Amino acid sequence: MSFVSMKLPIVLAAALLGSAAAFAADQKKEEKTPVDSSNEVAVIKTSEGDMVVQFWNDAAPNTIENFKKLARQGFYDGTTFHRIIKGFMIQGGDPLTKDPARENLYGTGGPGYKVKAEFNDHPHDRGVISMARSADPDSAGSQFFICLAPVHRLDHQYTTFGKVIKGDDVLEKIGNTPVERNAQGEMSKPTRRVVIESVKIVPANSVN
Repeated sequence: MSFVSMKLPIVLAAALLGSAAAFAADQKKEEKTPVDSSNEVAVIKTSEGDMVVQFWNDAAPNTIENFKKLARQGFYDGTTFHRIIKGFMIQGGDPLTKDPARENLYGTGGPGYKVKAEFNDHPHDRGVISMARSADPDSAGSQFFICLAPVHRLDHQYTTFGKVIKGDDVLEKIGNTPVERNAQGEMSKPTRRVVIESVKIVPANSVN
C-alpha cells in the first residue's frame, strides 16, 4: 500500500508537467503563427475624415512593406497633405510638414533612404495611391499621392500600390481644399493644414 501511495504523486506530477509543456508549446506555436499581411488595409485618419486603402500585394510588395513599416512606426502621424491639385491628386507623407516653420521645404523630406521602383500594370485611376518621387525613378521614400481622377500619363512611371475602398467623400473633400501658390509658384499649397493624424495597418475584416 505504501508503494502505491508513494508512486501516485509522481504520476500526477508527470501529468501536470506534461500539461504545462503542452500549454507552453501551444503558446509558442501561437506566437510564431505569421500574420496574414495579404489581408491588411491602411486606415488613413485625417482632419477631414478617414480613408481606407486596400493594398495590391501582387503589384508592389517592397513598396507596400515600406509603407506599412513607416505607418507602424508612426512616421506619418502629424504630417499633412501639403500639395493638392484639384482634378489631379493630393500628396502627403513628408515628415517636414509636421513643422509649419519649414513650409518652404515641404515636398523635399523623406525617411532617409530610397525605395526601388516597382512599376506595374495597375493604372492611375481615381482613388489609386502611388509613390511620389523625383526625376530618378528609384527615388521614392515616404511621400505618396492619391489620384483625384484618372491620370494615365503616369502609368508605368510611378509605383501604384493600392486604392481607396472607403472614404471617397473624404478624398473629394480634401481635393476641394482651397489652395494658393507655394514657394515654387505652383497653385497647390492648401490654405489650411490638412493633417494626417495617423495611418494604422489593420486586418481588412476589422473595417466595417
